[in-house]
Amino acid sequence: MKYHLLFLLIGIKSAFLWSQQEGNLLEEIDGNSSSTYTAPAFKAFKVGNLQSTKLAGKKELYLYLSHRFGSLDEGFDTFFGLDNANTKIQLLYGITDKLQIGASRESLRKTYALSAKYGIIRQSNSFPFNIVSYTTINGNSEVSASQFPGLEFEDRLSYATQLLISRRINERLSLLIAPSFVRQNAVLEISQDNNQFALGIGGRLKLSKRFSLNIDYVPHLNRAQNSTFVNPLTIGVDIETGGHVFQLLFTNAQSTNEPGFISNAEGDWSKSDIFFGFNVVRVF
Repeated sequence: MKYHLLFLLIGIKSAFLWSQQEGNLLEEIDGNSSSTYTAPAFKAFKVGNLQSTKLAGKKELYLYLSHRFGSLDEGFDTFFGLDNANTKIQLLYGITDKLQIGASRESLRKTYALSAKYGIIRQSNSFPFNIVSYTTINGNSEVSASQFPGLEFEDRLSYATQLLISRRINERLSLLIAPSFVRQNAVLEISQDNNQFALGIGGRLKLSKRFSLNIDYVPHLNRAQNSTFVNPLTIGVDIETGGHVFQLLFTNAQSTNEPGFISNAEGDWSKSDIFFGFNVVRVF
């Protein structure tokens, strides 16, 4: 319990500290009548698996559906993984234009999650980056005390916090980096530290009016040497349809939650042990 309360406090405190800095920057921007905001770096809430700097607008409600099917290397036995889907259903709501909250349930490990995303500052002709903070708390409801005697509620929890920094380079190219911290109260490999660090990188290359190529990769910085898990790599496309974005992708991580895909990506691109999936969103 102490860890998830601490995690929330850290996320809230960080948002306020950054918002104070933003206030000073915005005062400078407001004082310059020629300052204008740059168009958003990303059209979707995620690059692929990695969070983007896009936020829900004030009072906007989104239904976000993510599917990651089974591994392609299973062949026709599971119709290249289509028989084994991991499904995530998520609601996102914009409290303000800068603050988004979310709640979700992922079928993999029956994981429930809460999240918050806060826009610190937007790219403009007075500031070169979009900066957004993101925090999530995940709970694994699949494990039971009968399987693991002595299991406590805190053992089910994992957390992630990220600072998302993006830049729209030009009309076609946007780039993002995401320093990330993950805390797993119970790790799947005994030699792995509970506190973990990663540096996500991602990009979007617009190919036409409605299509873009998206890539994200998240190197884990203190993974245990004998770990069977790998760094997640995701390659996909955005398809814009009537103001909405439909994402098709291939990835070596079946989980769509940050602690899951950053820490526990299990596939191998060199052996076609990868997962096809998609993200689709609907605004209400």
